[in-house]
This record gives sequence, structure tokens and C-alpha cells, in this order.
Amino acid sequence: MLEVIKAIVYGIVEGITEWLPISSTGHLLLVEQLMPFQEVSEGFFDMFDVVIQLGAILAVVLLFWHKIWPFALSRREREENPGPIPFLKMDIMTLWFKILVSCVPAAIIGILFDEVFEKWFYNPVSIALALIIFGVAFLVIETWNRGRRPKVRKLSQITYQTALIIGFFQLIAAIFPGTSRSGATIVGALLIGVSRTVAAEYTFFLAIPVMFGASLLKVVKFGFHFTGMEVALLLVGTVVSFVVSLFCLRFLMNYVKKHNFKIFGWYRIALGLVVLLFFGLQK
Repeated sequence: MLEVIKAIVYGIVEGITEWLPISSTGHLLLVEQLMPFQEVSEGFFDMFDVVIQLGAILAVVLLFWHKIWPFALSRREREENPGPIPFLKMDIMTLWFKILVSCVPAAIIGILFDEVFEKWFYNPVSIALALIIFGVAFLVIETWNRGRRPKVRKLSQITYQTALIIGFFQLIAAIFPGTSRSGATIVGALLIGVSRTVAAEYTFFLAIPVMFGASLLKVVKFGFHFTGMEVALLLVGTVVSFVVSLFCLRFLMNYVKKHNFKIFGWYRIALGLVVLLFFGLQK
């Protein structure tokens, strides 16, 4: 029962921190140190904290279904979305092509060098530094953007070039844990003139193939030899992550319509200092 409670806590932390640009990795690292799993096999947590992201993905799919489902199945939908290919919403298909372009840098580099990155950068100091550096980046970019009118105010205005640039910022998060995938892509989008609302939505949609691929890769590396306890922990963590993500996504979309991201920048800096202090005292 205690292990299940831990999985619930992990799911709550994942559901909140995956979408807010504050690094789920940094938070899960602290929680894992405070309440590690006891009745699991070696390497389970490294797989668990990635796979429970599937719950967060399902929350995006549910909330934004009308914006990401590319097939016009009903007669009304087909009439509202005339195009060269029957049953396809071409604007949404184009969006998915752009998302795939954004995935290319992280997919290639991640698959080739995933173990190298884990060896060199998956440690408290690297995570803390990434938290602080991107926290400062949020403060600087939001100050620089003050009074500027965004060039991209609709998803349809994102070009393939813009998508590729955002993809390279996502690559930074793939290399340096603690950067935050959402944080890196939002910073990159803001820097090149994308509005906060569009940057947040595009980040959510971009997470679907990225997080699904990362989860699949972790499961394959771990193997499919789960104990009954491990299956239960994965299910609990994923379900809790899904439920919490529903509320968190709604909060963030309402928040960015009226506020900037500076508060997340200050929070990241504070958390980075806490991580450095916490693990420094353990030595």
C-alpha cells in the first residue's frame, strides 16, 4: 500500500510539472530521493518516471481533440473542411507535418546518444544548473518581449522554419534534464516571436509524439518483464498523472492569456538552488 501511495504522489508531481515550464525531472528527482520505491527491480524508476507521462499525453488528447484530430468523419465536418483529399482536415494535417519537423532534431540525437546524455547529464548538479539557466532565460526574454507584438498569433501561422527552430530548442531539453521540455520549447517560441498562447498550445501538441516515443524507448530498454507490483504502480501513476494534467492544462491556458512566464522563471531559479543545497548537504 505504501508503494501505491508513492506512485500517487509521483503521478501528482508529474501531472503538475510536465506542463508548467518548471521541469518534471527536477521535481521527480527530489521526490525520488525523499520517497524511493522499495519493492521494485533495478532501473524501474528511470523507466517509471517517463512512462507515466502517457497519462499527461492522454489529457492533451482529450482536451484538444477538436484541434488535433485530422479526420472529418461526419457530413457536417466534411462540408466545413473542403479539401483535395476527402475525410481529411488539411489544416490539422499540415499542423501535424510541422510537429513532425519539430520532432526530428530530438528524435535523431536522442536515439543515437540517449545513454551518453544519461551518463553525463542526469545528475543533480546538471539538473540544477539547467533549472537556473532557463529560469533566467524566461526573465530575460519576457522583459525583452514587453510591449512587443507577437508575429505568430495563430497555430496556422507557424511555418516549417519556425517549427524546426522550436525543435532545436526541444533538443536542448533532450540533452540537459532539468531544462524542461515545455520550458525549452516555450522559450524558443517566445524568442522568435510566437505568442504565449500559441507557444503553449504548440508545446502541448508537440509532446504527444515526443513523450509517446520516449515512453516506448524506455519500456523497450527496461524489458517487458514486469512484476505485478510494477504493473500496478505504472497504472496508478499514469492514471493520476492523467487526472492532474486535465486541471493543470486548463490552468496554464487560462493563465497565459493574462500573465507572462516570469513567475515560472523565478520558481525555476529557486528550485535549482534548492536542488544544489539538498544534494550538496548529502555529501
